[in-house]
Amino acid sequence: MYGSPLTSNARKLLLLGSGELGKEVVLEAQRLGVETIAVDRYDNAPAMQAAHRSYTTDMLDGAALRRIIEQERPDYIVPEIEAIATETLLELEKEGHRVIPTARAAWLTMDREGIRRLAAETLGLPTAPYRFADTLDELRQAASELGFPCVIKPIMSSSGKGQSVCRSEAELETCWNYAMEGGRAKKQRIIVEGFVTFESEITLLTVRSVSGTSYCPPIGHVQKDGDYIESWQPHEMTGQQIAQAEAIALQITNELGGYGIYGVELFITKDGVLFSEVSPRPHDTGMVTMATQDLSEFALHVRAILGFPIPTIRLLTPGASHTLKADRESNSFRIGGIGEALALPNTQVRIFGKPETKVGRRMAVALSSASDVEQARETARLAAEALHIEYDN
Repeated sequence: MYGSPLTSNARKLLLLGSGELGKEVVLEAQRLGVETIAVDRYDNAPAMQAAHRSYTTDMLDGAALRRIIEQERPDYIVPEIEAIATETLLELEKEGHRVIPTARAAWLTMDREGIRRLAAETLGLPTAPYRFADTLDELRQAASELGFPCVIKPIMSSSGKGQSVCRSEAELETCWNYAMEGGRAKKQRIIVEGFVTFESEITLLTVRSVSGTSYCPPIGHVQKDGDYIESWQPHEMTGQQIAQAEAIALQITNELGGYGIYGVELFITKDGVLFSEVSPRPHDTGMVTMATQDLSEFALHVRAILGFPIPTIRLLTPGASHTLKADRESNSFRIGGIGEALALPNTQVRIFGKPETKVGRRMAVALSSASDVEQARETARLAAEALHIEYDN
């Protein structure tokens, strides 16, 4: 039983990270009568604009997070980004607070080292070969062992920041510096991966709930510099590939536990399916589900969090998403072309409402459905191209 929001009987959900994905979580929670609180490191983040109230604080400051959580006493603490003081979440969970899906999942997936070691070394899941490096000299050694090209990433970053493909020894220092600039939380450590020749890369949205574990149809996506540009659903796979993907997703999400949606990223190669990464929250590539499924990834996440059953997940139509990204920094801009985008058949637009643009920052997404994936991708691309950012400075 739920009381109304802003009353003493309300169920409260506190979101740590308030971007475009968090905004959709807030809206779905409010549809089920939940009081919502949004927290982020900058003012007027997208989810803050929809939540009942909000706080701006340093997300890596454990004492600051604790003060907010102890003041609000939420029923659910929902991390929506990686860069959070996860040690504090571990402490709060031990004290009786409920962290979604678990504090351990948030802690392990905060950096690529923890989750990669868990997947490859503890669970024995197939992954690309990898090394870790703390210095440029260690990077040179790792690259010599793995060979060129290799992929270099900060152990903690978001939206592909700091990620690059290094094709020769001459590029190592440049790639190292790029990783240092793109990493979060001043962590200098990086992961170096052997280059994987893959046929495609997918996200398998995996839902853990009172109903057990269920999967959304696979989502294909294209990334540039580690950040997604477009996604589509369903991605064509053989029955054997789907079985392998679901087995990997089941193993890693069972280990991480809790209720909620996980975005499991996988490589499809000629030799089988490889584990890449996992996010214990809705996935950016999964925004396509707002146009394709009867229940979007956000609706599924909230239902699972609240302990409600998850029915059979239904794909209503093939669909695709395509992003609009900024190419410069500005705090005075407008997004145009919305009418032109919406004039395209079976197309929706989500304007995220971020207060500032930055180079490469996602500002909006076009969502299209069609009778087949290729047509949906083409329509979403045209819609995204119709959208544009006009800068005043």
